[in-house]
Amino acid sequence: MTQPHPYLADPHPRAFVHRGWHLDELADLENSLPAFRRAVEEGFRYLETDVHASADGVVVVHHDATLDRTTDGKGTIASQNWAALSKVKIAGKAPLSRLEDLLEELPNACFNVDVKSNAAVEPFLRTLARTNAYDRVAAAAFSDGRLARLRKLAGPRLLTSMGPRSAAALWARGLAPLLPLGFLTVGAMAQVPVRQGWLTIVDRAFLRAAARAGIEVHTWTIDEAPVMRQLLDLGVHGIVTDRPDVLRDVLTERGAWHPAG
Repeated sequence: MTQPHPYLADPHPRAFVHRGWHLDELADLENSLPAFRRAVEEGFRYLETDVHASADGVVVVHHDATLDRTTDGKGTIASQNWAALSKVKIAGKAPLSRLEDLLEELPNACFNVDVKSNAAVEPFLRTLARTNAYDRVAAAAFSDGRLARLRKLAGPRLLTSMGPRSAAALWARGLAPLLPLGFLTVGAMAQVPVRQGWLTIVDRAFLRAAARAGIEVHTWTIDEAPVMRQLLDLGVHGIVTDRPDVLRDVLTERGAWHPAG
């Protein structure tokens, strides 16, 4: 039997902290090192984050392409060198981090990294190689083309989620199990919203199709306890949340909370 990728070796359900523990006194510090450190201190192992590349090829942890919403900086990350970006502070409090800072500071954490731009692909892979972090990082993107490039350059050592087209193909296979869609369902994890507009994505048929393909299903971004319970009853393998305190309580009441060591 093929051994699972080390990233998927822990028992599920997997509890993903979305952009770090940005609650309470850390409420305005999403995607900051203090927020991720706090999540680990609270017992979480799986951390979701986002990256862009600076003008000089440094992988910067940040959701938006621009700095304006969450930091005291201005303009796009892609147009500035790391020397300038390193002086920018999230909410005027905590500095921006490089991906390698998170990987080095939190050596036992697993990171689900949304690679936000094509320019970040090669710097991201160089960072994983330099920090020897392929075993504890999964790559995600809202671009099938970007994911294909990541897979081509990194090979099988890189774990990735499915892109939008692959997730759509998996959904279609749930409706019609005999459709020959296997070549389209590329990726080890379907990381999807429960609904997209009027369309329900995650249901029993979707989970059956994922099981046949050997793919985990992770839902985002789920913050209400009743919805968490419904999804866990349905059989999802992971939940991404902005309320890790609520998710931990739900998992604890079910005997399914496994804090990181």
